[in-house]
Amino acid sequence: MSLPLQSLLPDVCAAPQLTPEAMAEAATMGFKSVVNNRPDFEGGPDQPTSAAIEAAAHAAGLEYRFLPVAGGYQSPQEIATFAELLATLPRPLLVFCRSGARSTRLFLQAQQLG
Repeated sequence: MSLPLQSLLPDVCAAPQLTPEAMAEAATMGFKSVVNNRPDFEGGPDQPTSAAIEAAAHAAGLEYRFLPVAGGYQSPQEIATFAELLATLPRPLLVFCRSGARSTRLFLQAQQLG
């Protein structure tokens, strides 16, 4: 399996929904941290929960943060928190949501704060 990644910076990538099983692959690919921007159960009961992904991320040796945001709107506080995660989490960093678009928007808005 190969993760469908969009490069935002040389050491920051966005992806669509990841599974707990994808955390080991992310670690093998060299990622050090993962940020989940998708609220639990947004896609229904079959969507993996943050807790399940976090457990798998930690088992794979990754830092993990859960910053769930709505698809259509990210608040100034959420953008500022994301900027803080970008500044402090070990890189390479992998961010994800349902399609990758929300994480990409958060990234672009956080870059404007710098």
